[in-house]
Parts: sequence; structure tokens; C-alpha cells
Amino acid sequence: MPELGKYAEAVLSSYAVSLVLLIALVVLSWRRSVRVKNALKDVERKRKSDV
Repeated sequence: MPELGKYAEAVLSSYAVSLVLLIALVVLSWRRSVRVKNALKDVERKRKSDV
């Protein structure tokens, strides 16, 4: 790891914040995809029962 000197705290905290935001984005996207997938299954099930 390169020597960051007096900027070490700022750089490392920026990396940490970026990583946390990236993980949050992935988790939220995954949760939404599960929710949409379940909603689509419900719609398809209702459509099949109506036919």
C-alpha cells in the first residue's frame, strides 16, 4: 500500500464509505429483484387461475 501521509485518514475513510455504499446498492437491488420476482409470480398465478 502506498504511503498516504497526512491524507491517509481521508483516503481510507473515502474507500470505506464507497465500499459501504456499493454494498448497500447491491443489497437493495437484490431485495428489489426478489420482491419483483415474487410479484410477477403472483400475477402469473392469478392469470393462470382466471383462464
